[in-house]
Amino acid sequence: MDASSLHIPVMLERCLELLAPAIGRPGAVVVDGTLGLGGHSEAMLERFPELTLIGLDRDPEALRLAGERLARFGDRFRPVHTTYDGVDEAIAGLGFDAVDGALYDLGVSSMQLDLPERGFSYAKDAPLDMRMDTTAELTAERVVAEYPEAELRRIFRDYGEEKLAQRYASFIVKARAQHPITRTMQLVDVLQAATPAAISKQGHPAKRVFQALRIEVNQELAVLERAIPRAIDALNLGGRLVVMSYQSLEDRIVKRIFQARSSSTAPAGLPVELPEHRPELKLLTRGAELASDEEKERNPRSAPVRLRAVERVREHVRGAS
Repeated sequence: MDASSLHIPVMLERCLELLAPAIGRPGAVVVDGTLGLGGHSEAMLERFPELTLIGLDRDPEALRLAGERLARFGDRFRPVHTTYDGVDEAIAGLGFDAVDGALYDLGVSSMQLDLPERGFSYAKDAPLDMRMDTTAELTAERVVAEYPEAELRRIFRDYGEEKLAQRYASFIVKARAQHPITRTMQLVDVLQAATPAAISKQGHPAKRVFQALRIEVNQELAVLERAIPRAIDALNLGGRLVVMSYQSLEDRIVKRIFQARSSSTAPAGLPVELPEHRPELKLLTRGAELASDEEKERNPRSAPVRLRAVERVREHVRGAS
């Protein structure tokens, strides 16, 4: 399997443009927090010949394929098997105090979607797996089989923003009492049976449920809540962080953290802003940037992307929160 043939990096040139002032420096270090198949990493290593890149991924297969793709860069590429909230430990474990840039391309990877046996797609029959890290214990099959109806309803509502969360949870519980639901198409059949005809015309009934199960299995939002502050704290002065989100729940988390840390913390009415109250970050994008129409046509997976970027403008005291 060829990693480069499976993946078209989203908003590649814009990412490189935003990161360039920080990672183009001699001896710069950058973290690709979501290595995947290494498309963004390959471009950064090619564009910036003195750059060292730390590539994080929880998926052993992604690390293997990206490692083959990036082997020609020698020790300029440093892979680490971890979730992206392990960014601080990964950096320290490789002997670095801080980094000059970080890139997070969130969500499920092209490889995970395109390999039916991973169970992420509601369009292909496969075991109900959905683990990004195939060494982890929790699978979508276990969630569907073991979670109480109320918990399924909460997941579908909170992580899938699914209006029929209660109805879907109820149908799943009734169906699993008759026979185990172990495959993606079995679950799709249950969801289709639960969907009123008028609503079924508004899009595939499994889309939001599968998203919710994937987020639950991989704890994506909890990991993201921890990862973004840690990535910010790991930046040198002038360092830059670029984050691409593909659904509103992720983007809200990124937006909230970026806004909080790009605002002054000085109490109201203070005549002079003390250095420790100054914003840590400068926003580099006005709101969230979208892929161009040309890119959406060329790479349909870029259609939902929301890109935000920041630069560290105040020195971070290591060890401080």
